[in-house]
Amino acid sequence: MNRLNIFIGLSGLLCGTLVYLADRPPEQAYFIYSSVIDISLYTTLPQLFGVIGNNLPSFFHVFSFILLTAGFCSCRKRGYIIICVSWLLVDCFFELGQKYNNLAVTFIPQWFEGAPYLENTWNYFCLGTFDVLDVVAIILGSMTAYFILILTSEGGKRNEKTREA
Repeated sequence: MNRLNIFIGLSGLLCGTLVYLADRPPEQAYFIYSSVIDISLYTTLPQLFGVIGNNLPSFFHVFSFILLTAGFCSCRKRGYIIICVSWLLVDCFFELGQKYNNLAVTFIPQWFEGAPYLENTWNYFCLGTFDVLDVVAIILGSMTAYFILILTSEGGKRNEKTREA
């Protein structure tokens, strides 16, 4: 387990959550509009992220889940590539599912309708919008996560060598 990668991944999720809390209307995020208490900062704060906030959640989602997966798996560089490409494909498929939502909703099982969190799947595909800049953000998030994985793994190897000397 690599705690640093897990910490960075969780930090990315917190940043992505802040985008939804501060810059998006509450009805656009399931975890905000379904919350028992009003956690939205949308009407309280000025817009924090500006136009880049439209695509930051796509960046942070793939970035964070790559780092979390790699952090829990404790794998090497080949494993990092597999994790990065896998999450890149998953996020791109979900983004394309918003463009081709008629096809995407045919894969949603009926039992999702009553399951917490999963019940929002239909809304994600049918009410969400495809954005090429989200795909760019997904690619950049994947590349950034891979770069951080390499940095943190090589940094750990350097620290081991200095301890041995």
